[in-house]
Amino acid sequence: MENSRKNKMNSSYWLLALFLILIIQSVYQNYRDVRPVPYSEIEKSLEEGKIKQVVISDKTVTAELKTPENGKKAIVANRVETDLAERLSKFKVPYTRIIESTFLKDILSWILPTLFFFGIWFFVFRKFAEKQMGSGGFLNIGKTKAKVFVETNTGVNFTDVAGVDDAKQELRELVDFLKNTDEYGRLGAKIPKGVLLVGPPGTGKTLLAKAVAGEAKVPFFSISGSEFIEMFVGVGAARVRDLFEQARKQSPAIIFVDELDALGKARSVAGPMGGHDEREQTLNQLLVEMDGFDTTQGLIILAATNRPEILDPALLRAGRFDRQVLVDRPDKIGRIQILNVHIKKVHIADDIDLEKVAALTTGFSGADLANLVNEAALAATRRKASKVELEDFTYAIERIVAGLEKKNRVLNEKEKTIVAYHEMGHALVAKAIDGSDPVHKISIIPRGIGALGYTLQRPTEDRFIMEKEELEAKICVLLGGRAAELLKFTKLTTGASDDIQKATDIAREMITKYGMAEELGFVAYEKQRHTFLNDFTNQPGQNLSEATLSKIDDLTKKLIDECFSRATSILKKNFNILEESSKELLKKETLDEEDLVKLTKNMIRVE
Repeated sequence: MENSRKNKMNSSYWLLALFLILIIQSVYQNYRDVRPVPYSEIEKSLEEGKIKQVVISDKTVTAELKTPENGKKAIVANRVETDLAERLSKFKVPYTRIIESTFLKDILSWILPTLFFFGIWFFVFRKFAEKQMGSGGFLNIGKTKAKVFVETNTGVNFTDVAGVDDAKQELRELVDFLKNTDEYGRLGAKIPKGVLLVGPPGTGKTLLAKAVAGEAKVPFFSISGSEFIEMFVGVGAARVRDLFEQARKQSPAIIFVDELDALGKARSVAGPMGGHDEREQTLNQLLVEMDGFDTTQGLIILAATNRPEILDPALLRAGRFDRQVLVDRPDKIGRIQILNVHIKKVHIADDIDLEKVAALTTGFSGADLANLVNEAALAATRRKASKVELEDFTYAIERIVAGLEKKNRVLNEKEKTIVAYHEMGHALVAKAIDGSDPVHKISIIPRGIGALGYTLQRPTEDRFIMEKEELEAKICVLLGGRAAELLKFTKLTTGASDDIQKATDIAREMITKYGMAEELGFVAYEKQRHTFLNDFTNQPGQNLSEATLSKIDDLTKKLIDECFSRATSILKKNFNILEESSKELLKKETLDEEDLVKLTKNMIRVE
């Protein structure tokens, strides 16, 4: 901020100086400009004896009058005669010749325009260099891009962070240390040098780091891991040094590196071209700086990542990132707390039960819940309501989970009938099997990219351990749509492709990851990967024999076939209800939980 003010002041001084020079030039020119008279008038005055003295220059002749006339003390004429000196001498009047100085005029007419255009060129080049190389141009190429936030700028404290109580408790100790550094060193204890926040995207890792700075009221240096890396080797390392140097000057302080995996990816043997030199030099410099600073100075480094499995082991050893704090997706209680934080900014109805909303949002992160509240407020605004109702939250959940309604995607009657039976197949199988999540809503309105309909289930509680029977029930519900289609139309369609893919994934994981197949024993045939991102490359079969792979395929198919037979059996026993409820769904296009209870009151359940 101070540098930008200085640059503005320097520019103002230059503009003011240029303006004053132009004024001086104008005044000087006006002073020098004299309206010349005919030379004959000077000769006439000479003959009459009015001239006291004559001054001759290269271009003019100035005759000084003995007695001023009409306020004029001299007469100036253009020099036109070559034998002027001879002709003046006969009048016995003193005359002189001078060499006129053009120094100031040359400065104003040549040097000043040159300086002016050079200044414009320098200003344009500097702006271009700042855009290309970052703030400061070429001379500041190694300077850090970190933005310094103080407590008033972060505007965040622990009351603004909800749903991650365990992580907040871990970080409160850092705040206490930054406020009372002497007390923590009293018994020789050392505060952790670095704290790594790990968790899925959108769970509030960056918000937690800002909250720590806001609570401790210390300078907050924030930078992304990718901002260290440049095309020039050595620039990233210079920026790391500069960042730590700035933080030491303002300690106690917090350095926060977001997306650490962009900088701290595990090092490997570089190829013949040495393609990883810049990133590895930057990482090496970060490791050195973390070893070099003293925690008693009140300097703490926080970092966030959602890919801890790819970080270099040297970053995670004791003495660097001593602690890893998990910032996971919130549970039901945490989701209610997060919703309470975000609904303060919108007008909601008094009778909204946030517990119902939280029950529908299992697996949502803090960012997802913030988006949910905003979408609900937008939905209420579109229907000209005065407050946000529960139906707006339901609409927002549908939009986030299933996608936007495609009103221009019109299905013909045959397609609508197939979709209706398909969705009711899901709902009736879920209703018949104990352990399945209750069905909240069924719709045959097309949504998203490829969804022609959807069945929305609501878990009764958050689950962290699932039994084999529960996973099998999930597979049965997924295959209920295909079973209903076959029972009614005796033909196969493409509508069940996504269901089949999900069912196959669950069945294969039960066999290869969870050891739920007796024929293969309690053996893991798939590597467990601790990742918070979807990993589509995680396929079983590496280092497995052909016989084992073949048995895995056979058992997967067997499990799928058994679940499909079970779903088909349920729908056969309740075919009349399937017919009636499908017709009702075709009529209304959407059925809620109450409608489904009325339609299935005589349903035959399966234990």
